[in-house]
Amino acid sequence: MDRFREMQSFTAVVDAGSFVAAADALESSKAAVSRHVAELEERLGVRLLQRTTRRLSLTDEGQAFYARCKDILGAIEEAESEASSRAGEASGLLRVNAPVSFGILHLAPLWGAFAAAHPKVSLEVSLADRLVDLVEEGYDLAIRISRLDNSSLISRKLASTRLVACASPIYLREHGTPLTPEDLAAHAVISYSYFASGDEWSFDGPQGRVSVRTRPHFHANNGDTCVAAALAHQGIVLQPTFLVGEALQNQRLVALLPEYRAAELGIYAVYASRKQQPLKLRKLIDFLVEVFRSPRWPG
Repeated sequence: MDRFREMQSFTAVVDAGSFVAAADALESSKAAVSRHVAELEERLGVRLLQRTTRRLSLTDEGQAFYARCKDILGAIEEAESEASSRAGEASGLLRVNAPVSFGILHLAPLWGAFAAAHPKVSLEVSLADRLVDLVEEGYDLAIRISRLDNSSLISRKLASTRLVACASPIYLREHGTPLTPEDLAAHAVISYSYFASGDEWSFDGPQGRVSVRTRPHFHANNGDTCVAAALAHQGIVLQPTFLVGEALQNQRLVALLPEYRAAELGIYAVYASRKQQPLKLRKLIDFLVEVFRSPRWPG
């Protein structure tokens, strides 16, 4: 009787949503995974999973047991990582979440170097602009671009970026150049859907903070899409320098409102706890801190 294998199979089925997907994740067979879960339920004398032809769901007993299994399996992984750290070699799976545009432009080129330096670490990288829950969704690390004013998470700052209002030369030639934030209300604006302030843009200027309610004609939940619309002369965009820096340098976009400054944001590596931090996570954080000491975008 292998209790570890039973718990591993059970949690894999819950995480993957099916016996077939769990078998793939464990590099096992569907029959073996099914047998482990059946033997576990028989030994415990309770049903852990409700099975229908269309879906799987946890019973109340299964929900409680799943949470304990995750704790136990996590503790085993931490123990193994700690043992590996004594030998100085990181190992195990690292699940990382990052915003889409930043993940593609500035993180994707890095993963090969990290993997080469730590061949026993497996990476699972997920890109999403929504705010993920690290604990609930099982991520070891997330990259956040924000002010992190009241975050309960532990973080290491990697770099800074600032928001810049900009537009293409053709758009400005046809529609005029705004001189103050209030002028933006009369312009075509390209809006990023995940801004915390919505369509209200704020700037610090000679007379202090100025906010303006823009009237977007184009909304997108991805920064690259917003920038592409600006490059296609569709209006004014407010996006971070890590995304528009190159277009500003080659003058495909023009920075606006030189006397006004939009928000500066930190780029952070965030994680749930410092307690028993696995070596694999420490190595990744240190790697990212070192890489971003000299960002490739203007400040």
